[in-house]
Amino acid sequence: MLDLSGRLAALVEGRRHLVAEGANPFGVCLDRVISPTEAIVDGRPILLAGTNNYLGLSFARECVEAAREAAATSGTGTTGSRVANGTHALHRRLERRLAELFDVAGAIVFSTGYLANLGVFSALLGPGDTVLIDADAHACIYDGCRLSGATMVRFRHNDCADLDRRLTRLSRSSPPGLVVIAVEGIYSMLGDCAPLPGIVEVKRRHGAVLVVDEAHSFGVLGAKGRGLADATGCGDEADFIVGTFSKSVGTTGGFCVSSRPGLDLLRYSSRPYVFSASPAPPIAAAALAALDLIDEGEDLRRRLWDNAARLHAGLAALGLDLAAPPGPIVAVRMPDEETLAACWRGLLERGVYVNLALPPGTPHGTYLLRCSVSAAHTPDQIDRICRSFAEVARG
Repeated sequence: MLDLSGRLAALVEGRRHLVAEGANPFGVCLDRVISPTEAIVDGRPILLAGTNNYLGLSFARECVEAAREAAATSGTGTTGSRVANGTHALHRRLERRLAELFDVAGAIVFSTGYLANLGVFSALLGPGDTVLIDADAHACIYDGCRLSGATMVRFRHNDCADLDRRLTRLSRSSPPGLVVIAVEGIYSMLGDCAPLPGIVEVKRRHGAVLVVDEAHSFGVLGAKGRGLADATGCGDEADFIVGTFSKSVGTTGGFCVSSRPGLDLLRYSSRPYVFSASPAPPIAAAALAALDLIDEGEDLRRRLWDNAARLHAGLAALGLDLAAPPGPIVAVRMPDEETLAACWRGLLERGVYVNLALPPGTPHGTYLLRCSVSAAHTPDQIDRICRSFAEVARG
């Protein structure tokens, strides 16, 4: 008989260590979510500081009402893929709105952000092609590239010179086929941004294709929340932009936008698109409503960045080791797993939930208490997070 505990022995041992140290992040159950920043856990009120709900739109009245109406008129699900079961009008409207917001020719919607990256990279690349991936890129980018059969080359995180050297070396070898560079706008663990203008310069020099995953920067950066490519003036140089609805949009789903010819052909060559059930009508409707709020959301973004600066300054004043400049992700480095577990548990006991992040899910073997800030947080809530960190740090 198959015993999964034997096959996953390393995982079992790692979990045992965490539980023994009093931290079981996978066991936290939100009994009831009250707002974008508050929940009930084990009967106690908890301040949420690790949800990626950057603009607080999961409870936006416009999104909730749109989802409710779509469920009443179109049902709770599509029960199949768009290839098999057809496209709902809401899917078409959502894709047109995305293309309009990004000022591009076309858009494709996927069922999750993970599937968006899986689907884009696996369809765009193939055997004989090469993809250069930032070392800190998300797992779904790596998984999509593996699925493609392309040669994968990692370059040092945010190191344009290393990217240039590797592309130069590649050009001197046998013809590499299509060459793609894969980066993120804001990196999900540390919260730092890609040096996109420098990457674009390297991309132009070598004639590569650039894919930017704006999962954590969409809604957050740029005049209309389009992300880092727009904010740095590199929008036209990003051949494909991938994103998710599960962060700033406040629901689930993913997308790819582009003005490159033939984007629609990905619908027929992307297995994650072809063989996954399409987004449910309430999800598509909520996302559509959220895009309008993001488009007009300068006040939301201002509140988000005010809160991010306040949290970053408060934690820095405590002498904590912060991983990146102020931003919607504020990650605090911990020296080891034992300290990480103790501090995470201490914060939860004080009514504050943050993300516990550890290898192999973190870069460079780092241990992180990862906070994500929301426009919905009040200044008092941000100060409470800082006070809780101070109490935990004092022991």
